[in-house]
Amino acid sequence: MAAREYGQYCGVTRALELVGERWALLLVRDLLVGPRRYGELAAGLPRIPSNILAARLKELQAAGVIRRVPRSRVVVYELTPYGRELEPVVLALGAWGFKAMGDPRQEQIITPDSMTMALRTAFRPRVAATLPATAYAAHVGPAELLIRVDRSALDVTRGDGPADLAFAAGPGIRRLISGELAPDRAIATGVVEVLRGPGELLDRFASTFHLAA
Repeated sequence: MAAREYGQYCGVTRALELVGERWALLLVRDLLVGPRRYGELAAGLPRIPSNILAARLKELQAAGVIRRVPRSRVVVYELTPYGRELEPVVLALGAWGFKAMGDPRQEQIITPDSMTMALRTAFRPRVAATLPATAYAAHVGPAELLIRVDRSALDVTRGDGPADLAFAAGPGIRRLISGELAPDRAIATGVVEVLRGPGELLDRFASTFHLAA
């Protein structure tokens, strides 16, 4: 059952009844990255009250969006095929919201899953297909991600590893992805710190991941 009903016979209305409650789409966003245990979902959304997390998971299960499955002696939540159909919706919302993000507030954080989905949103496969395969080790706030681009294929995993370019950045990386700040200026102003590899590869990163603000 939907947590809220709007009394209209409409596809948009029904979608909002299923995933429009607060926190619901953020749970979907994180599960698009991969299956998660209850504790991992709570850690990825540190402000969500435990009773709300439990309620949203129950509602999304009832709607057929997610399911609980046993895996390696633990229970994880994962999207159903029906739930995975929300991926283009979530990516489109991310691109739309990117235009209104502005500068981060002090209390706002970046999580590995939110950054992973931001990279998926900004990824330009047609551009990447014209460039050499490249691996990036990105330290964005507390999120450590290994980003592998092989022509039009993108793979993002948690952690560090061998990479052509390793860099650190904060929320200001938005200015690089938006094109507001050129790669050389991002390095010169300290928005991006090159840790390993040639800094010129940041130009390739900025060409591969771009969203107009």
